[in-house]
Amino acid sequence: MIVGLGNPGREYARNRHNVGYQVVDLLAKKHGLRFDKRQGKARLALGTIGEQPVILLKSRAFMNESGLAVAPVARFYQIAPADMLVIFDDLDLPIGRIRLRPEGGTGGHKGMASVIEKLGRSDFPRLRVGIDRPPGRMDPVDYVLQDFSAEQEEVMAEVRERAVAAVECWLAEGIEKAMNEFNYPAKTSSTAALWPASARLEPLSS
Repeated sequence: MIVGLGNPGREYARNRHNVGYQVVDLLAKKHGLRFDKRQGKARLALGTIGEQPVILLKSRAFMNESGLAVAPVARFYQIAPADMLVIFDDLDLPIGRIRLRPEGGTGGHKGMASVIEKLGRSDFPRLRVGIDRPPGRMDPVDYVLQDFSAEQEEVMAEVRERAVAAVECWLAEGIEKAMNEFNYPAKTSSTAALWPASARLEPLSS
């Protein structure tokens, strides 16, 4: 099961906070899947990617209540923790970076906090997509609910494609292979322009 975190509604669709939605939408489009099933507070797209049966999930609840959508579906389909990947935005990663981990905490993300609370566990894979810190003294709440700037959006188009490739790798070859391949900066000119020098030179560890 692949979960994209975000807020429902057109007004939020391109927000930084909706990167999770954006990635699973792109994944669904690439593989001809449609979010045409509703189950509780979740919208689901069922099908296969490669030869792997998959459930793609987007919450119909708002971000802070994401667990109300995710936990019931995970239990209904008896999804093992290792077989659920949650995709969400991360203020602590720069634009252009993604990072997979096999388990972890909330990272200060309220959507992830809700998922962990309702599942009663945190030992499941996650894919964090960097959105960078807000400029100056901007409130992070305001920042995540804004759309990407034009410059950022140029980068994010590539990042979403890379996140989809990371999900496909995870499905086909597992979390370790996906981490080894995708937990470092992509070597593209547009992303490099937005990274601080330290982020460009030193790959992230797992």
